[in-house]
Amino acid sequence: MAEPKFEKDLERLEQIVKALETGGLPLDDALKRFEEGIKIACRCEKALTEAERKVEILVKNAKGEIESQPFGEEDKEKDNESASEPPTKKEPDKDSEGTLLF
Repeated sequence: MAEPKFEKDLERLEQIVKALETGGLPLDDALKRFEEGIKIACRCEKALTEAERKVEILVKNAKGEIESQPFGEEDKEKDNESASEPPTKKEPDKDSEGTLLF
């Protein structure tokens, strides 16, 4: 099975960054690698944006139906739903000797 293109691009980008950070490259080579790195970074950003869009499309609502929803909004909705529910009465916490902790 072939390695996904995103992972290969990311690996190559890491190699370029390491080479540029260590220095010692002639200016012309450094500029060529920098340009290659910028192109790879743009491809990676595009791939991540596309993956995020797919996640948004595939999020299911409470009824089990698929609905479009921004990435990360599902957790916020759950927090909002639990905040709107009336609090349930709980028994006071007791330690092992039967005294109240709070």
